Amino acid sequence: MKPTLFTLAATLLMTTTLSATAAGLPAPPDAAKKPFTVKAPHGAQRGDEYYWLRDDKRKNPEMLAYLNAENAYVDAYMKPLKPVEDALYGEIVGRIKQDDSSVPYRERGYWYYSRFETGQDYPIHARRKGSMEAAEEILLDVNLMAKDKGYFSVGDYAVTQDNQILAWADDAVGRRQYTVRFKNLATGEVYPDVIEGVSPNLVWADDNKTLFYVENDPETLLTVRVKKHVLGTPATSDIVVYEEKDDSFYMGIDRSRDDAYICISVHSTVSSEFRCAPAADPKEFFVLAPRERDVEYDADHLGGRWVIRTNAPGADGKPAPNFKLVTAADGARSRKEWQDWVAHRDDVFIEGFELFDGFTAIAERSNALERLRLLDRDGKEEFVKADEPAFSMGLSTNSEHDTEWLRYTYTSMTTPATTYELNTRTGERKLLKRQPVIGYDPEQYVTERFWATARDGVKIPVSLVYKKGFEKNGRAAMLQYAYGSYGSSTDPGFNNAVVSLLDRGMVYAIAHIRGGQELGRKWYDDGKLFRKKNTFTDFVDVTEQLVEAGYAAPDRVAAYGGSAGGLLMGAIANMAPDRYRAILSQVPFVDVVTTMLDPSIPLTTNEYDEWGNPEKKDYYDYMLSYSPYDNLKAQDYPAMFVGTGLWDSQVQYWEPAKYVARLRDLDTGKQPVLFRTNMEAGHGGKSGRFRRFREQAEMYAFMLDQLQVGGPAAR
Repeated sequence: MKPTLFTLAATLLMTTTLSATAAGLPAPPDAAKKPFTVKAPHGAQRGDEYYWLRDDKRKNPEMLAYLNAENAYVDAYMKPLKPVEDALYGEIVGRIKQDDSSVPYRERGYWYYSRFETGQDYPIHARRKGSMEAAEEILLDVNLMAKDKGYFSVGDYAVTQDNQILAWADDAVGRRQYTVRFKNLATGEVYPDVIEGVSPNLVWADDNKTLFYVENDPETLLTVRVKKHVLGTPATSDIVVYEEKDDSFYMGIDRSRDDAYICISVHSTVSSEFRCAPAADPKEFFVLAPRERDVEYDADHLGGRWVIRTNAPGADGKPAPNFKLVTAADGARSRKEWQDWVAHRDDVFIEGFELFDGFTAIAERSNALERLRLLDRDGKEEFVKADEPAFSMGLSTNSEHDTEWLRYTYTSMTTPATTYELNTRTGERKLLKRQPVIGYDPEQYVTERFWATARDGVKIPVSLVYKKGFEKNGRAAMLQYAYGSYGSSTDPGFNNAVVSLLDRGMVYAIAHIRGGQELGRKWYDDGKLFRKKNTFTDFVDVTEQLVEAGYAAPDRVAAYGGSAGGLLMGAIANMAPDRYRAILSQVPFVDVVTTMLDPSIPLTTNEYDEWGNPEKKDYYDYMLSYSPYDNLKAQDYPAMFVGTGLWDSQVQYWEPAKYVARLRDLDTGKQPVLFRTNMEAGHGGKSGRFRRFREQAEMYAFMLDQLQVGGPAAR
């Protein structure tokens, strides 16, 4: 480790930065300070001079004026870089096959698929009866539905068991509050029935007229009630089927693999519960196994039995943190009736499964990589093969269980998303589709796996990609990405936009830091609650060792993260600002303590077991010790590009707004801080497959300027 190398390099670059593009700009916006005290139940108090930027209704003229002023400042700063942004956008979009379609799948006699037309931003959802040679039936043309809207998304759609009626959920704001509508597929008639304020999760009963859906709380957006709607009746008379009283749980609804049951699942960070009813007559829902703290499970049904993935200890009392598979008879109603089937292993994390008549496909993680294990009915097992050192493999859409064919997806940092179909009896493999990437030659790029050593001795996997011919001479620019929260693993898949960076000689690295589940449940547990700081120090340690190994120059490293990954960006900016030349932070969760003290904010109560409940002083103190907003201080910060959406329901816009305002007050450096608010979008940014790349191109143009990266290398 050579910290002085970073410090010296950063100082030298500061005198030669290309950010002279900002010369002559007016001063950045300066938000007004208004005294406000945030109080905790145990008596702790903190001043928050920018708390006033919060407006739940998004109508405060002073707040909107500030956000618009920040956007105008970004426009002015980025104007000289517009040619770079346009070039990046043109490259990214130019690699996309515009008239593309998904791999069709068969369900109840129809082949379902989605397709795009040239120049269109949104998909057309369609089907064909019997074969792909039959006439096309358009279910939804999202381009027509989204016309003249700044944002539009179809979150889910479902067709009745008799194939006649379509229900779909759409969102025209970006706040993830969906509206359900209905359409007769034979006549094209859109029914007058409308249901508002729901989650995009729809399930029909067997009677072809009763729809089960999940209703959100209008303020917290928590999934609180399952209701059923009967076509032709007013939504106001919909019956509550189940209401969840514990606001630390999320809720979903689905049909079992064999279509025999409709199941409501509720789950928190550390507990789950399933309640199911016969799909033919879903009047009464039974509990498969009552919830218990620190016991998680999910279940499916086929062949007269339940198969359950769980971390519950068995009869021997041994824990199963990496999960195992158990079975239960059709009438089982408690954990006592579960029988171990696929044993728990310390070195293999079971992530999911898919049931078939003759075999079971098990999605696992081993040595920080995904794999698929095929388990025959007679107990014989084998693994689906992969050919690269770093890759991502998972289950695809397998809509039918009475087949010998398994569909799965494969990708790597050099291989575009690929869908295969494997005959589990003969071993025959069919390539169904490889995502076309126009002008891209995978042979021109190299991916590898690197292991860094954390400061506490733990080995951290890192996935890398660069253009062939790259030399590890310590001169290159590098973008390092990570997420590291909620047990969400960041797998090394193909990224179209990153190709533009590789063609300019950059290295792209994914740090598989603690907080995900790449190395099993312990990897997650060691990156949350009172061990959350491991996530941040892992990221910094990876950066230092990649630089020492020659993958990047110490003064040409950028970091990128979004949402909880934006928390990561804020933490490393406070902890190790001299390690990064630029930081890209999208919809960042940076005001941890204040947000987690407010149960009215979406996601707060569901996440006490992820971050801690700051109403308890020990959690409060620990969270306060790393919360990016609270730990800003007088020091030189890297150049930053911070993005948000005004209608974001997961990380509210005011978190990054407050963060940038306070950062500007305390930053003693001279590097630019840009703050872009999409005034028409939510957590995921702009809708549509092209428009979001415009945002990414702007952010990348800013980064390339900071890292002094020129145009693409000759192919």
